[in-house]
Amino acid sequence: MNIIWLLLTVALGLGLIYIFSARRYQSSDSVANAYDQWTQDGILEFYWGEHIHLGHYGSPPHPKDFRAAKVDFVHEMVRWGGLDRLAAGTTLLDVGCGIGGSSRILARDYGFRVTGITISPEQVKRAQELTPPEISAQFQQDDAMNLSFPDASFDVVWCIEAGPHMPDKAVFAKELLRVLKPGGILVVADWNQRDARKQPLVWWESWVMRQLLDQWAHPEFASIEGFAELLQATALTEGAVITADWTHQTLPSWLDSIWQGIIRPKGLVSFGIPGFIKSLREVPTLLLMRLAFGVGLCRFGMFRAVRCEQILSSSSSFQNEKSPSTLPAN
Repeated sequence: MNIIWLLLTVALGLGLIYIFSARRYQSSDSVANAYDQWTQDGILEFYWGEHIHLGHYGSPPHPKDFRAAKVDFVHEMVRWGGLDRLAAGTTLLDVGCGIGGSSRILARDYGFRVTGITISPEQVKRAQELTPPEISAQFQQDDAMNLSFPDASFDVVWCIEAGPHMPDKAVFAKELLRVLKPGGILVVADWNQRDARKQPLVWWESWVMRQLLDQWAHPEFASIEGFAELLQATALTEGAVITADWTHQTLPSWLDSIWQGIIRPKGLVSFGIPGFIKSLREVPTLLLMRLAFGVGLCRFGMFRAVRCEQILSSSSSFQNEKSPSTLPAN
């Protein structure tokens, strides 16, 4: 009985530490600092590889190597977005490029001229280190909420799983479309919340969502429907915004990411006790992600939009427009 009480006390203590040591979103600096730390110690790269995003396991999903699934995701996203029909030399902006895994594939396998941007200076440094000179991909620090590029700069804007870090989804949507050339293609893949306007969250779902936000410096998740509406509301899209739900194709990634720590014990030696504790601390969030995506609380959304022919008179006037207040992102 004493052992049971001891175990319960330890479990409660660890739970309280997990909850009260959350990495809550405070500003873009808090996001940059979190990724700087993960990049400097190398733990995330060791377990997740060069692609810090989920994998694509097929439809229906089938067992696949974790890192191979991530590479496959890039090629599936290219095909879904129609980018495989574009010519070599196409200019592409990779928003939230991480350490450049997707950027290098897009440059090497499709001949695109890629510019990758991230809020993290350490990620920029690591992306540059990993990119051979013959690969047409360059990297720089930039803020997706206020991109430094002029209007109509790129043929394609590409973004994987960066949206939850954006505090104003309407501004984010505008910036993605602003830097596209007329006729250019926007392709986004993102973690999304169920549309709470249609089905409000119950108490336990609200608690889970709060943990998913607070533990990984996310201010808010948009819904697939809500973000598509925000893209449409910019008046910069030609025709409808196309969406798809890739929840089932990507769902195995969450447990696979935990499995990496079991089948690759070298990490326990390489990163020592601090690295082990840091890695172990992420397991509850990964399990909550698996729960949320498994029960439909979260969905993996795909978005494709084409930039209309309208050319803005100036970037500043566009960026200063008020966000649509009648289109909630949830």
